Amino acid sequence: MTLPHIPVLRRGQVYESLEKVEIKSVRTGESVVEISHANAGIIRRDMRRIGDARAALRKFSCAELVAIAKKAGEHFLHSTLPLGDQTQSPQDYIEQLSATSGLPHILIRRNMGKIYQVFTEMETILRGLTRGLDLTVIDRGSGEQQGVPVSYYAATEALGVVLPSNSPGVNSLWMPALVMKIPVVLKPGREEPWTPFRIIQSFIAAGCPADAFSFYPTDHEGSGAVMDTCGRALIFGDEATVQRYAGNPGVSVHGPGRSKVLIGNDEAENWPQYVDLIAQSIAENGGRSCVNASCVITPRHADALADALARRLAEIRPVPATDESAQLAGFANPKMAQFIDQAITQGLQTAGAEDITAEYRTDPRIQELDGSTYLLPTIVRCNNFSHPLANREFLFPYASVLEIPQDKMLEQIGPSLVVTGITHDPGFSDALVGSPNIDRLNLGPLPTTRVQWDQPHEGNLFEFLYRRRAIQRAGN
Repeated sequence: MTLPHIPVLRRGQVYESLEKVEIKSVRTGESVVEISHANAGIIRRDMRRIGDARAALRKFSCAELVAIAKKAGEHFLHSTLPLGDQTQSPQDYIEQLSATSGLPHILIRRNMGKIYQVFTEMETILRGLTRGLDLTVIDRGSGEQQGVPVSYYAATEALGVVLPSNSPGVNSLWMPALVMKIPVVLKPGREEPWTPFRIIQSFIAAGCPADAFSFYPTDHEGSGAVMDTCGRALIFGDEATVQRYAGNPGVSVHGPGRSKVLIGNDEAENWPQYVDLIAQSIAENGGRSCVNASCVITPRHADALADALARRLAEIRPVPATDESAQLAGFANPKMAQFIDQAITQGLQTAGAEDITAEYRTDPRIQELDGSTYLLPTIVRCNNFSHPLANREFLFPYASVLEIPQDKMLEQIGPSLVVTGITHDPGFSDALVGSPNIDRLNLGPLPTTRVQWDQPHEGNLFEFLYRRRAIQRAGN
């Protein structure tokens, strides 16, 4: 059988390059797909006419694009869509993505559901991003908000996105750009070209102009070309990536989330009733999301809490990819799993940390099943926040547990994408609300992974893509 081929998309035009790469199954080693690659020169050349893509989107109103997004969601979830010179059914997508990424089928289906909600909840998402702005202001460039004249203009002709391979859900971050009339230039993750390509085909099938989509599987130099030639860019990466682009207003870096659960003094004695919620925060989506909790802090009973979490999470084991009970994702690159395992092992050699889950498993942390490499959930009890494992985040269910006085928590936690504050204390709640280190705050027993569509959890895409200008008219 002929391998599926994923082409380059040059402002929507299919392009088969001479240079192609075959991506293999992480389980069998057999080739799953052949992918055309674009070099940096092609990307730079195409970007000279990216204004044509912007013009194609500007022919639509935001309301029309919201309606298109809703239709696209149905296509994404249910339709058989183009995949190069072949087609892809929803089940094909699940099996292909699982083969190259190591994700189990059930986690892919859950991520499909989340992406479907982004398609269908686009109006709500835009209301949150724009703080209730009448979308006709974007159509016209000016209007009124609460009786005050306002004007917005696009800060870029296109949004460049350098995507990772760890989870399909990250694609939800760039999708609203299309409805805001900003074309996208996507560099997919090596093992995960499937989701962005299927999203693109869903939008096109629903009536979105194909010109709005550029899709460039490419190398490091090509990724740099995407970043350099787009006026605004999103990139996903580690701490080194964050530091490289720090201070660059044209780049939004999505690095480690270091999300946390904090328990207040008033709820410290009630910790047993929150074990399930905390375990969910740590392990949902295979622990691969930036909103997964990687640190749990309580003023008392940290030993007992760590033990309870370790018992609960030690029950999670690798199972076949088609098993509906699967909670762990395999690693597409076994060397990444080995690197993480070594980092934890090395960190445990520094005094002040103990792997509590080691007491409840007889096997090593790193495991293989059906050709895939897995890491078993790990809970580390740390004595202080300066320990090298206390504020770490890894691509599997991992969390440190610390005991810190309530009045010292916020000065120690550092930047945190999501914090769940389990407290009813008005004073501590006010302190959490006022903390500059917390990007998204859940007050009360909500898992860190809970998403509310009108509350963007990582940056504000509208404010990143649009600038507000002062406007006044003669005679006013």
